[in-house]
Amino acid sequence: MLKKPEHIGIAVKNLENSNALFTKLFGKSFYKIEPVESEHVSTSFFMLGDTKIELLEASDPNSAIAKFIEKKGEGIHHIAFDVEDIYAEMKRLQEEGFELIHREPKKGADNKLICFLHPKSTNGVLIELCQEIKN
Repeated sequence: MLKKPEHIGIAVKNLENSNALFTKLFGKSFYKIEPVESEHVSTSFFMLGDTKIELLEASDPNSAIAKFIEKKGEGIHHIAFDVEDIYAEMKRLQEEGFELIHREPKKGADNKLICFLHPKSTNGVLIELCQEIKN
């Protein structure tokens, strides 16, 4: 089951400029910057209470984030939710009729396994499932 919102992803054109903007807005700085090669993005994370805000800048003009910004402009890209067992949750959601973008989870930012639900099966909202990678 989905446990709680883990983070909100915001697509940005320029991570450095956006980090400065959101640092002013939140009154605190990001706590890390991390590239995610599998998604062709650079990310930064801000912690607000129990929820994180993830800024995503395309590192490849053919990436999903670059295409999103080209089509819709900068803004909210996805909402991510914590799950205990990403494989079980993917199976459950498929059985409930949701469409997965990928058949297997990928390694994402912030030490997570991730999977996305297609927005056409979630009323236009891109949903990400996140499971902490246990070492």
